Amino acid sequence: MNNGFSKRVLDPHERISEVLFGLIMVLTFTGSISVAETNRESVRGILIAALGCNVAWGIIDAVLYLLGCLAEKGRNTAVLRAMRASADSQKAHRFISSALPPLIASVLQHAEMETIRQRLLQLPEPDGAARLSGRDWIGALGVFLLVFFATLPVALPFVIIHHHVWAMRTSNGVAIVMLFLAGAAYGRCIGRSPWIIGLVMVLLGAGLVGITMALGG
Repeated sequence: MNNGFSKRVLDPHERISEVLFGLIMVLTFTGSISVAETNRESVRGILIAALGCNVAWGIIDAVLYLLGCLAEKGRNTAVLRAMRASADSQKAHRFISSALPPLIASVLQHAEMETIRQRLLQLPEPDGAARLSGRDWIGALGVFLLVFFATLPVALPFVIIHHHVWAMRTSNGVAIVMLFLAGAAYGRCIGRSPWIIGLVMVLLGAGLVGITMALGG
């Protein structure tokens, strides 16, 4: 609960969710190439738009990550101060429970909670408002790079393959594999079948591409 530390950098299930979002987003751009004018300039314009969109999303996601770090540190500080200010140990225990995952809080006995309270009382007083640390900035950079570079393999075929039809097919194939792998990883994080969640993510991506093409995007 020390406000000097934020949540783990690049928490797996959250980052996988962002990669999935980025992949689906870029697919809505690359999927529209099949109904666009079949010249090099139109393909290049759509590719630039797709990459620009994911750069923007990476920046937004990094900023939201930093805001989340500040919010978590501020909450930890508020809980620590409220717990210290409480003369009632039971009330102090409730403050501690509110800062813990519900499952963990539900199995802690009174003596265990009191041990935690005593150890928290020994911590130094938080010094002022919550501040971002170097670790937080590194985490934000990691979020941006992860979101951006995770979508590059889908865009690269349009750069290295000059025939737009083969480039589109290669790009879609890469996207299907990446969607499945990311979905499978997400399935493991949430305790579901990796195969089923992987296939669901592939179908979701294909569905969004189909909608884009049907609307003439």
